[in-house]
Amino acid sequence: MQIKVATMKNRSLPAAAAAVAAAIVFFVFATALPMAIAVVEHTFVVSQVHMTHLCKKTLVTVVNGQFPGPAIEVMEGDSVAVHIVNKSPYNITIHWHGVQQRLTCWSDGVPMITQCPIPPNQNFTYRFNVAGQEGTLWWHAHVPCLRASLHGALIIRPRDGASSNPFPEPHEEIPIIIGEWWEKDLSKVGMNLRDGSLNDDPSASTINGKLGDLFNCSGNQLCYIFHKYVKFSVTTLSIYVSEWSASPLNEGVAEDGYVLDVEPGKTYMLRVINAALFYEYYLKIAGHKFTVVAADANYVNPYTTDIIAVSPGETVDAILIADAPPGRYYIVAQPVEPPLLDTQAPVYVTRGVVQYNRNHNYDNSTASQSSSTHGANGVDTHRLGETPVVPEMPGMHDTMVSFNFHGNLTSLHHPLRPTPMVPVRTDEHLFIALGLGMVPCQVGQSCSTRKGEENIIVATMNNVSFHLSSTTTPLLEAHYYHTGRMDDVALELPDRPPRAFNFTDQALIPEGPKEALLEPTSKATVARRFRHGTVVEVVFQSTALLQG
Repeated sequence: MQIKVATMKNRSLPAAAAAVAAAIVFFVFATALPMAIAVVEHTFVVSQVHMTHLCKKTLVTVVNGQFPGPAIEVMEGDSVAVHIVNKSPYNITIHWHGVQQRLTCWSDGVPMITQCPIPPNQNFTYRFNVAGQEGTLWWHAHVPCLRASLHGALIIRPRDGASSNPFPEPHEEIPIIIGEWWEKDLSKVGMNLRDGSLNDDPSASTINGKLGDLFNCSGNQLCYIFHKYVKFSVTTLSIYVSEWSASPLNEGVAEDGYVLDVEPGKTYMLRVINAALFYEYYLKIAGHKFTVVAADANYVNPYTTDIIAVSPGETVDAILIADAPPGRYYIVAQPVEPPLLDTQAPVYVTRGVVQYNRNHNYDNSTASQSSSTHGANGVDTHRLGETPVVPEMPGMHDTMVSFNFHGNLTSLHHPLRPTPMVPVRTDEHLFIALGLGMVPCQVGQSCSTRKGEENIIVATMNNVSFHLSSTTTPLLEAHYYHTGRMDDVALELPDRPPRAFNFTDQALIPEGPKEALLEPTSKATVARRFRHGTVVEVVFQSTALLQG
């Protein structure tokens, strides 16, 4: 560590004394730390590049030419500085998903809430600290739908090293980013979504940017697979994906698949991130189990399962032990389609391969040689005759798997990481019902759903859908500088829904509803302000609600 003390020449005595005192205080503080706090810097160049999938070039907005984008790796307590160079044609912000942003809320990256967007050909630097959090988070664009291609992992390691983790140290850590491949212009998808259109769908799902061998250049590939080569069992709600070697998709050139090389007996930390826009995903590896140890950068009591459920924006850290007979096993990511608005919306299953390296003298040079034998579809050409084992997957509408998975995640009680005390006294209480509503089309606005209704489907909190009013000042800035703009545009978020009802009544889902409308849905700029130190209890109630 270098400490620079400014020269005292041409300074007054009090100023010089103050400078020396400040240097001494800084030195004492710095030497008291067990390790030096680092400043981790990255430069993100946002630009558009052509990428080829499904035998078609697509113009994609990415960071540093990568899809997914680069990972940021820090230690707990580090300071992070990310320099954004926007060479794209869009206004951009980057959100650091899950970072608590203590005293750095200006860097949260929410357009017109915490900052103005970064215009094309302009630069901006995000600065924030990562304190009191360990595990896996992620970053993504906070511009409608562009986060489908602008995202990457944010990995926070313990300051005292991996040995301080509340679980055995794995041999290797591997990010597993579940995403989507869009051939459509994502900026237009965002505008269509704003106007109530639900007609846009991705072309494929991805694991670490790879589409997998269920996809090739066939225009009707999706229906081909799901109608002929996926078997549904009504009694078990299970899907059995056909063997790779038997799939007619091999008549064409299959897409690359993600390949994870493992060594028998070793353990691997999978940092699973769901970067998809809309769908929850189930992740499963044939013949293997996971031990979940963290979720959203919070340690959990170890939970052993053969399937992981990860919602959009969620992260799960899971230990994989390579304890199966050496061979090749499919890793499958399958979307979960809840029985909501349109059960005909397509879903896209993707898969990669976990393959065992039989060379027990495994080292980096062996890894390089192994990766060089991967053919055009990402499969080791020395093992083409070895058909990967296929896992049994739940049904596409089986949401109980997710319910059971998340119900088994409980906070870890560990002496080195005490659980924060829950306040016994609360000052304010909020009961927030989450649902969907419909608002009429505005004059001059073209909007429609899949069924052609002239309404916009919106997400609601207590029957109010957030609408950012036309303003040139971010709301946080207006609040901080007391410009009055905040009071002009922001209404109070209601404490509770307009009326109590049976929140999970299936009759409230179309076609219907079968009972009278509860209350008209409204759009407004709503906010909730609290005095510093206020203890607030917030209850979120999921609903089966679609109201007009």
